[in-house]
Amino acid sequence: MTKGNKKLFLLIAIITMLGSLLAACSGSKETSKEVPKSKAAVDEYKVGSTFKAKEPLSFSFLYSDHPNYPLKKDWLLFEEIKKRTNVTLEPTIVPMSDYEQKRSLLMSSGNAPLIIPKTYPGQESAFVSSGVILPVSDYIDYMPHFKDFVEKNKLQPDLDTLRQEDGKYYVLPGLHENIWPDYSFAIRTDIFEKNNIAIPTTLVEFKDALKKLKEIYPDITPYSDRWQMKATMNFLAAGFGTKAGWGYNGVTFDEKKDEFVYTGSTDGYKDLVTYFSELVEEGLLDKESLTQDDQQAITKFVTGKSFVIGTNAQEVISMRKTMDTNLGADNFKIQKITVPGGPKGQLMAGSRLENGMMISAKAKEDPNFEAMLQFIDWLWYSPEGKEFTKWGVEGVTYTKDANGKRTLTEDVNYVGLNPSATKALNVDFGFSGGVFSYGGPTELVHSMFSEEELAFQKSMAEVKKPVKAEPPYPLSAIDREQATLLSTPLKDLTDQNTLQFISGTRPISEWNKHVEELKAKGMDKYLDLVNKSYKEFKKKSK
Repeated sequence: MTKGNKKLFLLIAIITMLGSLLAACSGSKETSKEVPKSKAAVDEYKVGSTFKAKEPLSFSFLYSDHPNYPLKKDWLLFEEIKKRTNVTLEPTIVPMSDYEQKRSLLMSSGNAPLIIPKTYPGQESAFVSSGVILPVSDYIDYMPHFKDFVEKNKLQPDLDTLRQEDGKYYVLPGLHENIWPDYSFAIRTDIFEKNNIAIPTTLVEFKDALKKLKEIYPDITPYSDRWQMKATMNFLAAGFGTKAGWGYNGVTFDEKKDEFVYTGSTDGYKDLVTYFSELVEEGLLDKESLTQDDQQAITKFVTGKSFVIGTNAQEVISMRKTMDTNLGADNFKIQKITVPGGPKGQLMAGSRLENGMMISAKAKEDPNFEAMLQFIDWLWYSPEGKEFTKWGVEGVTYTKDANGKRTLTEDVNYVGLNPSATKALNVDFGFSGGVFSYGGPTELVHSMFSEEELAFQKSMAEVKKPVKAEPPYPLSAIDREQATLLSTPLKDLTDQNTLQFISGTRPISEWNKHVEELKAKGMDKYLDLVNKSYKEFKKKSK
C-alpha cells in the first residue's frame, strides 16, 4: 500500500468512526446540554434530594390568578417556599380570564418572567420558532425527579407527542401516573330507583333510561346539559372512536391507513352527532343544552326540571349544597355515574400529561440557571414538593397518621372534606392551586377525593380501556402558520354544523354535503400539511 493510499485509508476510517459516533448520539432521545455551575445549586442533586439554595435567590414567574382564590403575598405557601428552598418567587399576576392573551403579549414583547406555569401541552408551539422559550428537553438531566417519574411510569411515548420539528420539546408538562377522569353524567338516583330504572352502563341503555323517564314524566325533558355540551361530547367521544367538544382535535390518526384524517368528517364523529340529534328529536335532550349558560342548566337540575346533567366531582358537591336548601337533604339523591360505553366499546380518552410550564430562553443566561432547574424539579416534580404544594404544612394544614393517610386539620376545608372549617386550604393558605399543584402519583391525586369519588375512579379504572396515544406531527414554523389559517375556519364550520345537526335545524341526511363544505374550506390541504409532517418526523425517528 502506498503512503498516499495509507493516508486515504486512515482518513476514511476516521470519517467512518466519527459518523458512527454522531449516529449513536443522534439516536438518543435526549442529550442534555452542559449548564454552567451555579454557586447556589445543591451539590450532587439527585432523586430524593431536597433543594435548598446555598445563597438567597429570587426567580420571576407568571401567575394565573383564580377569582375564587386570588393570590395573597402573605400566603403560607410563599413563606414556606422561601423557608424551605431559600428562593423568593416574584410573581407577575395575570387574571385567569386573560392569562393566555397576556402571556402571549409578554412573550412577544420580551418581558415574560423566567418561569411560565399554567401552560397546557400544545400551547407552547406558538413560541418555538421565535426562540423565546427553552427546548427544555435539553436540560432534563438536571431534573432527576422529573426524569425518574417519566422512566418509572413509562411516560416517554407521552412526552414524544410534544416534540417539535427539531425533535425537542419545549414545555415541561405536569405528569400523571395514570389517566385521571373527572367528567361524567350526574343523575337523580332517587328518581331512577323510584321507577326501577337501572343505572346505564352503555349509551344504548342511557337512551332507554331517558325514554322511560320521558314516559313517566311527559312534561319534563329528562336530560339538560351544561358547558354547551362540550364536556359531555368530550368524555363520550372515545366510545365513538373520535374526539369532540373540549377534546376536539382537527385530526385523528387512522392506524389502518397510517395517516391522519379530518376528525369532523369521520364516521365516528357522524355517529356521535347522530346520537345526540336523535335524543333531541325524541324529546329526551333539551336542545337549549347547546347554547344555555351553566346556571340555567344547573337550575333545571337542582329544581327537578331535569334528571341528568354533565358534571365533575366538584360540581356534584356544589349541586348537593343547593339541593339541600331547595329540596331538603332527605328528598333527593344524586350520583356521578361511570361514563357509559359507546359503539366502539368501553374506551376512555385522556392524557397523562397536564398543564405544565415553559421556561424563558433568558433563563440560560442567568448565573443561577442550574439552581433554577433544581428548584423547578423539586417543587413541581419531587414527591416531597408535590405533597407540600397540595396539602401544605404538616401540623398546620394537615396531619398524617402512621399509615401515611393525610387529614386536613380541624379548621381547614378543601372541596367539602371539612365543611365546618372556617378556613380554606387554597383561599387562605395558597395550597392546592392550579399553578403549583397538579399531577403526580395516583395515590397523591386520590388523597383528597371523597369515598364517592374514589369509587368512581375505581370503576372507571376497572371498566375502561385507555385510548392509545396518537403519534406526533410537529409542524415547521411556515407549515404551522399555514395550518392555523386553515384549521380555524375548518373548526368553526365543524362547530356550526355540529350545532345545527344536533339541534335538528339541519338533517343528518346532509352529512355528505357537510364533508364537501369542509373540503371547500381547505380540509385536504390541511391534511396534506399534517401528514407530510407526520411522515417526515416518523422517518427521522427511525
